[in-house]
Amino acid sequence: MELSKYMKSIIDMDRASVVICGLDHKIIYMNPVALKRYEKRGGKELIGESLMDCHNEKSKEIIEEVVSWFGKSEKNNMIYTYYNEKENKDVYMVALRDEEETLIGYYEKHEYRHKETAPLYDFSQSLI
Repeated sequence: MELSKYMKSIIDMDRASVVICGLDHKIIYMNPVALKRYEKRGGKELIGESLMDCHNEKSKEIIEEVVSWFGKSEKNNMIYTYYNEKENKDVYMVALRDEEETLIGYYEKHEYRHKETAPLYDFSQSLI
């Protein structure tokens, strides 16, 4: 079984933007929500570019500090980075690791605080 196609599907079906980066901070993948969200900044053209180009100096320092912390222990895998009041969501940085628990990259995880308003098991509509 090829797990990668399932993992890509999970990322693509997320309602929040997902931007995956390697340890060099190059953007490896953006899910469809991220492509749309960052369309004015280049969208798909951002893939292969450095995430650092999109941040100010203070943010760059913090990103480097978090990635360094991820590298210190395989138990350091997720850190709360901020609350976005406008969109009512918490944002985290999450470590990506290979089968040997070696740090290989990171991504930003968005968790919305809005209560779901769709009826349970409503087959008449898709939520994505």
